[in-house]
Amino acid sequence: MVHSFTFNPVEENTYIIYDETGECIIIDPGCYSAAEKETLRAFILDNKLTPVRLLNTHCHFDHVLGNKFVSETWNLSLEIHRGEMEVLERYPDVCRRYGVMPFDPSPMPNRFIEDDEVIRFGNSEIKAILAPGHSPASLAFYNEKDQYLIAGDVLFLGSIGRTDLPGGDHETLLQSIRERIFVLPGETMVYPGHGRETTIRHEVEYNPFF
Repeated sequence: MVHSFTFNPVEENTYIIYDETGECIIIDPGCYSAAEKETLRAFILDNKLTPVRLLNTHCHFDHVLGNKFVSETWNLSLEIHRGEMEVLERYPDVCRRYGVMPFDPSPMPNRFIEDDEVIRFGNSEIKAILAPGHSPASLAFYNEKDQYLIAGDVLFLGSIGRTDLPGGDHETLLQSIRERIFVLPGETMVYPGHGRETTIRHEVEYNPFF
């Protein structure tokens, strides 16, 4: 099951994925205000969920604002791809540049996620797919059984991630989407980092960037 929240001034999508066991993974916690943090906490408590992993698809500021809150509230260590470390280290400076103040500093990762790594929780598993271009080492997380993809900012409904930020590259992103994302089954539901969900089939047929 996938539940999303839209948090912070950039309207970022935060995801909780969980199954019948109650174990869950929190991906890209963008909760910024006290009210947003309480919304996330209340959902987990109300649904009797047990968070077991904290993952970032990538480390742009809007996707990591709630890392500290989640890490401390549920005693979770951050997991990212090692290629995102420089982006995470720049996070405080980026927040100051964009006037996102005050902000909680993010913890550093305790371990790194590898491409094609299988991440398990409860009776479920997701596979990490390395798809750089929007950021140096963006990850997407694919659940083959339930046919959904947590895409981060790689692919959107009718669009793709911006590539004008440090570490971004337009051609690399297009290649990542063609070779790593569009090869998934057409009925796969795509949950992006911003905006509405879509499907692989819809984007293959109608995305104007392809």
